[in-house]
Amino acid sequence: MSSPVHDTGAGTPGPPGTPPSLVDYAANEIRRMVLRGTLVPGERITEPQLSQQLGISRPPLREALRLLEREGLLLQQPRRGVTVMPLTLHDVYEIFTLRRDYEELAVALGVPVREPERLQRCRVALQLMERAARAGDEVAWSEHAFEFHTSIVALSGHRRLERAYRSLQLQMELCMTMNRQARVHEDFRGDAARHRRLLDLVEAGDPGAVVAELRVHGDRTFLDGIEVRLGGHTEVSLAWLEQVRAETAHR
Repeated sequence: MSSPVHDTGAGTPGPPGTPPSLVDYAANEIRRMVLRGTLVPGERITEPQLSQQLGISRPPLREALRLLEREGLLLQQPRRGVTVMPLTLHDVYEIFTLRRDYEELAVALGVPVREPERLQRCRVALQLMERAARAGDEVAWSEHAFEFHTSIVALSGHRRLERAYRSLQLQMELCMTMNRQARVHEDFRGDAARHRRLLDLVEAGDPGAVVAELRVHGDRTFLDGIEVRLGGHTEVSLAWLEQVRAETAHR
């Protein structure tokens, strides 16, 4: 007998209260594998093994892989099949510089906060981070950390800016996960305290202080030695990395 989760369609949520489709289930599990580090950038996806591991047939798995390819998490290559999107030093440079500019523009537009309900979204996101911290759930932490930063961007009331920021979600979550793994001296409690300090500055209404805090937010630890771990060096990415390290050394 086929599972009722087939009934909601491929990747399309059903009515409230219905279970997710097998495609959604598979896509969510693969995302979590990447964020846990079970699947690493550049690793080849083996369909038979993944199908057995997830307990689903190949057709919904293939649709899930196509969905994740469209999201930019997976890459289809001739003769190699599907792999987790490789992450290069130039990719990290692009992700970080876009993230910085988006967040700083959002702060300039949204702080001091003019609509209190926007702040409530930040508070809820932080509460979810703290709940994930208490549970020790690193994947949930990464997801809620991204939502917290997205809620900071949403303070701007600029929908297109928020959509542009959200388009970086998976790559940013991967960087956040790598950063948490690098910050071995800091537990979830310390990480939560850094984010609460950021929210306190937002609530105080000083955009300069918020931007200054974002620039020392502690999200760059994993850049130490990154040029050895990642390929894809370009002149601009190496110059950026040198600049980041110079800024860090002067703090």
